[in-house]
Amino acid sequence: MIAIVLMILALLCPHPGMASNLSDFAFDQRQGNQVPLATRFIDRLGNAITLGQALEHRPTILAVGYFHCPNLCGLVRNDLMNALSRLDAERPYSLVVLSIDPKETPADAQSARSADIAHFDHPGQTADWHYLTGSAANITAITQAVGFKSRYDAKFKQFLHPAGLVFLTGNGTVSSYLLGVGYQPSDVGLGLTRAANGITARALPILLLCFHYDPTTGRYSLAIMRILQLGAALTVLVIGGTVMLALRRERHPR
Repeated sequence: MIAIVLMILALLCPHPGMASNLSDFAFDQRQGNQVPLATRFIDRLGNAITLGQALEHRPTILAVGYFHCPNLCGLVRNDLMNALSRLDAERPYSLVVLSIDPKETPADAQSARSADIAHFDHPGQTADWHYLTGSAANITAITQAVGFKSRYDAKFKQFLHPAGLVFLTGNGTVSSYLLGVGYQPSDVGLGLTRAANGITARALPILLLCFHYDPTTGRYSLAIMRILQLGAALTVLVIGGTVMLALRRERHPR
């Protein structure tokens, strides 16, 4: 069993330096922290709006990423759309999708919103969905408040950042997180319920990073790498468990 655990650790952390560097981009969970509600952004129609106005005193899902992301950002939002489609239609909440790229425009926000609504089963219930762009300083004010870390790679013109959702209370306090991808309606619903009642809760420390695939080196994106590594680890665990069970039955036949 110890050997199996060591194999899993080797798969998940093939290089000590890599593990350390990747962990630098994990969400720094800051439950109970207050986000600056007066921070101003531009919505999809080109109107100035504060984050507080976007929250509208409702429990809020904050999705941080960027609209032209070629990797996980679209998957995060698509998974969220599928989960929200199956929630109670009467549940009050706001959705804020914030771009971390100060070069993105209201037109980019509008395009992303339209694409997301196409994957949502109740398009008439999207009045409280806000897709925002803004200055680097204002973006940083929010990302720091919720513990979201990112780095721009000039070579690939992409951002390296974690995948996940942040749940905020109606007054802008960090309530909980939902990390990674593949969100279930029950998990999203629980996050909103906690936010509505001012409850804070820590999430399991899942690190799934959104980055690139480098065709010159043949290396997968960090996000896909983590998925493959996790799948390999689970495979090892299942095989190891099966072997141990077979050996036990062989030693102790009925």
